[in-house]
This record gives sequence, C-alpha cells and structure tokens, in this order.
Amino acid sequence: MLLLGSWSARSQELNCTVEINSDQVEGTYKQVFQTLQQAIADYMNTTVFGNAQFSTNERIECRMFFTIKEYTEDGNVSGDLQVQSIRPVYNSTYTTALINFKDSKVDFVYRENEPLVFTLNHQESQLTAILNFYAYLFLAMDFDSFSPRGGDAYWERLKTIVQMAQSSGETGWKAFEDTKNRSAVLSAFTDPSTEALRDMVYTYHRRGLDEMVMSPDKGRAAITGALSVISDVARTSPMSVALSMFKDAKMDELVNLYSQAPQDERTKAYNILEPVYPTEQSRLEEIKKGKETK
Repeated sequence: MLLLGSWSARSQELNCTVEINSDQVEGTYKQVFQTLQQAIADYMNTTVFGNAQFSTNERIECRMFFTIKEYTEDGNVSGDLQVQSIRPVYNSTYTTALINFKDSKVDFVYRENEPLVFTLNHQESQLTAILNFYAYLFLAMDFDSFSPRGGDAYWERLKTIVQMAQSSGETGWKAFEDTKNRSAVLSAFTDPSTEALRDMVYTYHRRGLDEMVMSPDKGRAAITGALSVISDVARTSPMSVALSMFKDAKMDELVNLYSQAPQDERTKAYNILEPVYPTEQSRLEEIKKGKETK
C-alpha cells in the first residue's frame, strides 16, 4: 500500500493531532503552552521523517496529548504524554488502534517561540528527541502491520534516537531505569527474546483484520493464532511494556471480535489471555461468554 521511494520523492507521513492540557500549572504561563502546542503540531505534520512516499489520504492518523504538571520560568516542562495511532482496515470504514501508550516521564526545556529543528544525526533537544521517537514509533508499527518486518528502517532509527538520548542522561531513556520508559518500548519490539511481537502485529492486522471483511472466520482464526505470541512474551518477559501496550490498544477490540465467534474459539482466546491479564477478568469473561444470539 505504501511504496518506498527515493529521497527526492519522499513525502510527509503523519496526520497528527496535538493537544496540551496545562490545568495543573499555576501562574500566568498559558500563552507559552498555546505556542508549544502549535509548534509541536507543525513539527509532526510538516517534517519528513523517512524515505517513503505517502499520498495525503495514506498519512498515519495519530494523536499526542500532553498533560503538563510543572513549568518553571526558565522553561523546564514536566508531565506525561498519551500517544495513539490508528490504522485503516482494508475494504471497510473500520479503523483499529495500533498504539495507545502513556509516557509518564516527559521532561524537556522549551522557551516560547523557540524553533523545533529536525536533524537525523544528532539530538537538537530533549523535546525533539521525544517527538522523533514517537514519530518513528508510529511509522515502525504502521509498516510492520502491512508487511512482515516492514518497519525495519524505522526501528533502526529508533535505536539511534535512544542511543543518542541515553548519552544526554535525561529522564525516560535509560535502559533498566523503568520498565515502561522509551528505552523499554524499543527493547520490547527489538530484543531477540520478544521481537516476535513484530510478526504478531503483521499477522493480527494483515492476516487477521484485513481478511475479516471477506472471511470473518479466517481472519479471526489468524488473530487467535497471533495471540499466542502475547502468551510467549508473558512467559519470557513478564514485565515487558508491550503487554500493557497490547492490552490498552486491543482489549476492547478483542471483546467485539469474539462476540459472535464459536464457543471453542472464544474459549481458546480466553485461555491465552487470562493468565497474561488476570486483572482484566470482567472483559475477558465477555470474550469467554460471547454475545447470545436471539
């Protein structure tokens, strides 16, 4: 669907909605957050991050919601960031969540009207490093969902971003500092013990959801098979952030997908997911029971 082109033919990839909530910040700094919101939106929606050619209607729909908790007069900003991206499903009007993740370690310096500059080979600022990380995560997951390991180039860019940011000593990048920071997200999809998650992303979306319009049973069977990867990751890396990322993006969708499935398939999905997500018992019971037909 998305064709790799030459650098001269590349085009902007994202259609990103940016929101900033600064209700927790006291003082007369509100104007700086309006400026910051527009600066981030411009950066995400005008920067060309890679060498892929996108038409306007192929741009990846994504969202960044910042909650600012602290701000100082010298421009230090602290808070968290909720990121989301969605993907269309072939031959339907349905869209599915690829990413739904909360980054709770967002710290950077921003002074009003400061330009945000994109560079490939070095880190301009902590803020642009964060923005670049999520831009490439949106791209990596999207490409992986359309072709096997299709996001390779973007995962390599993510590795470079994390390596550069780790040398800065800033919060949110250090390996083993936090099981849910940006370094942990990268590791979840690129470490040999858990990188099969990338294959799961492809199978779930391309062989599963995209097939369901033509053959609901065939598509759902592919999704059921893909769920086994989640079980494998839970055994080998029970603290992997990918487990909560999958739950937050997909649990409601799975409940809907299995609502009309045969009992044996619902039971199989339940048996895979219940040991991984024991705190989601009520929603998992909906998968197990399904929707009664009249």
